[in-house]
Amino acid sequence: MATHTAFHSLQVSRLVPFNRAHALLYSVAVLAALHRRLDALLAPATLLSISVSLPILLADLVLAFMWLTDQALRWRPVRRREFPDRLALSVDPKDFPAIDVFICTADPHREPPMSVASTALSVMAFDYPTDRISIYVSDDGGSEVTLFAFMEASRFARYWLPFCKENGIVVRSPEVYFRSSNGGDSEKMKLQMMYQTMKEKVETALERGYVGNDLVSSQEEAEVFKRWKGLPSHDHPSMIQVLLDTSKDTDIMGNALPNVIYVSREKRPTSPHHFKAGALNVLTRVSSTMSNGPMILTLDCDTYSNDPRSPLHALCYFLDPAVSPDLAFVQFPQIFQGLNKNDIYACEVKRLYTINPRGKDGLGGPNYVGTACYFSRRSLQGTPSSTSLAPGANDPLSSESVLRKAHEVASCTYEPGTKWGSSIGFRYGSLSEDYHTGYHLHCEGWKSVFCYPSRPAFLGDAPKNLNDVLSQRKRWCVGLFEVAFSRCCPLTFGTMKASLLVGLCYAHEAFWGSWCIPITIYGLLPQLALIYGIPLFPKVSDPWFYLYAYLFFTTYGQDLLEFLAADGTMGRWWSDQRMWMIIGLTSYLFGTVQFVLKKFGISAQGFNVTSKVMEDEQSKRYEKGAFDFGVGSPFFVVLGMVATVNLSSLVVGIARAATMEGGFDELFVQLFLSAFVTANCWPIYEAMFLRSDGGKLPGNVTVISLVSFTATDISSSTIEENAAWFHNQVAILDIGEQRIDERMIVLEMAGLQDLSERKAT
Repeated sequence: MATHTAFHSLQVSRLVPFNRAHALLYSVAVLAALHRRLDALLAPATLLSISVSLPILLADLVLAFMWLTDQALRWRPVRRREFPDRLALSVDPKDFPAIDVFICTADPHREPPMSVASTALSVMAFDYPTDRISIYVSDDGGSEVTLFAFMEASRFARYWLPFCKENGIVVRSPEVYFRSSNGGDSEKMKLQMMYQTMKEKVETALERGYVGNDLVSSQEEAEVFKRWKGLPSHDHPSMIQVLLDTSKDTDIMGNALPNVIYVSREKRPTSPHHFKAGALNVLTRVSSTMSNGPMILTLDCDTYSNDPRSPLHALCYFLDPAVSPDLAFVQFPQIFQGLNKNDIYACEVKRLYTINPRGKDGLGGPNYVGTACYFSRRSLQGTPSSTSLAPGANDPLSSESVLRKAHEVASCTYEPGTKWGSSIGFRYGSLSEDYHTGYHLHCEGWKSVFCYPSRPAFLGDAPKNLNDVLSQRKRWCVGLFEVAFSRCCPLTFGTMKASLLVGLCYAHEAFWGSWCIPITIYGLLPQLALIYGIPLFPKVSDPWFYLYAYLFFTTYGQDLLEFLAADGTMGRWWSDQRMWMIIGLTSYLFGTVQFVLKKFGISAQGFNVTSKVMEDEQSKRYEKGAFDFGVGSPFFVVLGMVATVNLSSLVVGIARAATMEGGFDELFVQLFLSAFVTANCWPIYEAMFLRSDGGKLPGNVTVISLVSFTATDISSSTIEENAAWFHNQVAILDIGEQRIDERMIVLEMAGLQDLSERKAT
């Protein structure tokens, strides 16, 4: 089924009938597997059999819940297409709505100021009327170096914007353009030298930690930087600087330049600042007092424009009267540059940024992912039925009245007692402010659209260090749990306010952290049981075996097909499912613990900025596809222990199965699980035992991992020792002709029954 309008079209996926039929069949298989587990748990058994069956039942219940919520994402996936050329012919550019662009940065050492400035320059050069564009930079680090970088970039824009438009340049981030192209005419070489000089000046200031008088261009600029002296980043008044004013600033060709406004909101130790959501709300208020554009584009500091026509793609929806009344935002996919061939850390997060948004788009729209998103300003002011855009100021941006009002709304005393962060603006209460905001907008009746043009509209930088990736996912886990266990839980609030399917979609992501339960249990328990020859699954000759085989292979098969259909590759799919296991054992496990501790009032780690800086050696290892374990992280201790358990269980299990009658028939499923996890752990074994470069696992982490496994092994060995003791007692007492299955004795003795009572008897 397809629908068409003048500016865009929609096509429902042809996989919908298959997805629904498969969901019905798979649900029967899931219920059968759960019924079998429950029967095993309720049957007369020892304490050990209960202690084994109960965790596996818990793991299966979590898997069933996550599968159920995932089906909402597969219910009606759609693909859209825009026709910006038709829009350009139908609407006069003078009638295009103004766009306010929000760019957030927080730490000049982890987010290089020149990279942030280059992002701003890329959107200043949109194929869009420049007098309709305003750039707002939120500097939560309160860094004079960041301000200096934007002062320099504003001067460079006078040359850069006409160069891009006259020469048809598509990649309009100067940092990326000059890095990726060689040679060129004299004009290009002159611009490149100008950019390099500017970059060196900013990097000199960053290295010094301040902007010296030798770097500034005028006494007026020097006076501006005097205000920064002695002001810590966490305790300072609001600082707003108009760097370009479209009403009076022009490029070298005489064309108007976009507005550029630097904003560092007021910070006080006694006032909560609400991280990125707080910064975005300040920009929303400041911009409403200045340009008040009906459209707002939010960008991360490293997400540059890769297609200057992206505003036209968004306008294909915002200017459609059939869609626009309740359209909150148009979300572009978050796509990353510079990933290696197989994307070893699964940084493209294809399911979150491509597959799931298409599934949500058929139900009411994708969620907001924090960047590359065009908002209707109306959506940040209330519900679709109650909002109208308030008029902006008519005075010049630099006028005293406008700046006074802008400073007022940027102060930390403005929000208390208002609805900002609760029902207006970007929402507070979660580290995942993007997810939280999009979720509430959908619950209020707003819709959204997933816009995925053939050329990526925006490109960003992903963390290319394993510890940074895991730390980022842990932060996401905590933020999502904050929504899942709030009064606005998607399972209750979401299903009532939006719809059942939309609520399930949001619940699937809100409970991501619960993946740690089945991944940890299935990553350790069957393997430890295998070491001691205790079967936990049906024999290959048992008809129940085919049920488990069906569940495993159809789950992975469907995941692979969806990944490939989203322009993925086999190599990247393997990396994606491997990182799902690694993240489940680390980020989700640690994030769950951190969330629980936070609920009990125990201090936990707050928001950390993900570094955008990469060392040369680290970069070389990444390009070669080698995992980087070069820091002593607790994450890696867990990975090392699990990898050791699985390798040991595979070796011991094969030896045991080879010496047991029917051993492979009985232990095949556990052998398969051990082999599958072991194959996924190969980069860990390399880092523990085979590598000698800076990315190998630190020696102390390897030792702790091995000691942890040894402790587990010693604890488990008491099972076999107790069984052997009891077997000897039975032989001495010569209990008739009763035959006692030694494996049942193992189960009995591991059930922590009191051996002293048996000895006394």
